[in-house]
Amino acid sequence: MDTTATTPGTLEKKFTSYQALVIFLLALTQFTVVLDFMVMSPLGDMLMKSMSLTTRQFGFAVSGYAFSAGISGLLTAGFADRFDRKKLLLFFYIGFIAGTLFCSMATSYFMLIAARIITGLFGGVIGSISMAIMADLFPLHQRGRAMGFMQMGFGASQVLGIPISLYIANHWGWQSPFLMIVGLAAIIWFVIILKLRPITRHLDMKTEKTAAKHLWHTLRQRQYRIGFLMTALLSLGGFMMMPWGSAFAVNNLHVSYEQLPVLFMTSGLAALIIMPMVGKLSDKVDKVKIFSVAAIMMIIIILIYTNLSSVPFALVIGMNILMMTAIMSRIVPAMALVSALPKMQDRGAFMSINSSLQQIAGGIAAAVGGMIVVQQTKTSPLQHYNTLGYVIVVIIIANIIQVNRVSNLIKAQRHADKL
Repeated sequence: MDTTATTPGTLEKKFTSYQALVIFLLALTQFTVVLDFMVMSPLGDMLMKSMSLTTRQFGFAVSGYAFSAGISGLLTAGFADRFDRKKLLLFFYIGFIAGTLFCSMATSYFMLIAARIITGLFGGVIGSISMAIMADLFPLHQRGRAMGFMQMGFGASQVLGIPISLYIANHWGWQSPFLMIVGLAAIIWFVIILKLRPITRHLDMKTEKTAAKHLWHTLRQRQYRIGFLMTALLSLGGFMMMPWGSAFAVNNLHVSYEQLPVLFMTSGLAALIIMPMVGKLSDKVDKVKIFSVAAIMMIIIILIYTNLSSVPFALVIGMNILMMTAIMSRIVPAMALVSALPKMQDRGAFMSINSSLQQIAGGIAAAVGGMIVVQQTKTSPLQHYNTLGYVIVVIIIANIIQVNRVSNLIKAQRHADKL
């Protein structure tokens, strides 16, 4: 039986020790997977200069991961609910480790593209598996807090991972952060083997569907498709702007390589503090209201930030902190909301498709962003970055409308269940 209904007096119920352990392990996997992807942005300027990449080529290097992750998610969706979720997590995590190791060995643009594709094939599915595990083990009234803590892996990758990665990259080359991720992820993989229990409750709900039919059954559900579109819109804006963060900071805002770790660390620290707070708040307050306020805040910040030129470093830090706060305040309630759409027997497939469409949308955004943004030389300012900002604003407005549609669907489902 799915225990997603909220009961009076349970909003503040503490996590069990095992639930806390699961959150910790999933947060650690998120840390490594997110860091592997996110580090491409701060390393972007260094990579483009060392490999003589154009903005378009770097955009394709970022989107290569996203597209392969999306394809992998679709291929996995059909059988995601037919296996122990722990075994799925272990399988894809070891593949992610191998792909990241290959990244550290890349010596050319084409090797880099191939390495990112391999890493995406495995790493892109881990988030959806983690979401399915979270939805299985935590009822809806705890899920906002649980996902807020799990997503702290994202903030930790900013606060600790990216500054450390930039530091060692400045000393030992851009490949060294990937080697660091490989070592850490290998340790986490063994801990998961030892500590995580099998997650098989969904297997008790027998289905006669083949993998292909299960995938098609999930895609056919109108309410699921509305959730997929919401997640895709959420992804479009971030992926369109993110890959050029360090290049814009260095070449347009005149931030030095020494200042970059401080910039990413402070914005990541903001995310680390904000996410649990937003997660707890989203269990008490209407998730749509939180999302909408954060979205409006993000629109204002983007319109200002993408039109900046050389400004004091303190202002750059302040704008990035506000932007990260707005981003996290959208992601946490949106993901908690969309997790309530699928039935338990469909959750693995739903989360895999949701994650894959999110990645594909991000891949499209990164590729399009690379075509819009132009850099004449290795050291010249990025041009048309503000155009990206205007496009993102339109996407955010559409996202607000879609979040409201998802919320109305969930309310209708709950009303129908009570009848």
